[in-house]
Amino acid sequence: VQLQASGGGLVQAGGSLRLSCAASGRTFSNYVMGWFRRAPGKGDDFVAAISRGGSSINYADSVKGRFTISRDNAKSTVYLQMNSLKPEDTAVYYCAASTSYITAAAVAEARYNYWGQGTQVTVSS
Repeated sequence: VQLQASGGGLVQAGGSLRLSCAASGRTFSNYVMGWFRRAPGKGDDFVAAISRGGSSINYADSVKGRFTISRDNAKSTVYLQMNSLKPEDTAVYYCAASTSYITAAAVAEARYNYWGQGTQVTVSS
């Protein structure tokens, strides 16, 4: 499956962005979908994941209550709504697809098979 992430940009602290990740090539509903991020000089961090049908969702503690992951299987797209953004949310955000996971307890990047190209999110203070 090919993944194309979009929606990043520059926003002031407290603002919002919505990231999208469009999939093509295979049946989208077969995949657990996740978002990860990589801040400057740091490793990859899990952000959020959603199960195949959308009934199971998981968030990193750092984004809980501020970010919302959702998916539209008819459009083969997963979204990440980011509210109340903080400067520490600045990172390149990647979407990923996994056939290994069944639920949204899908925090290990090594178990994701496919990755998008990343979209830059910059939050100014």
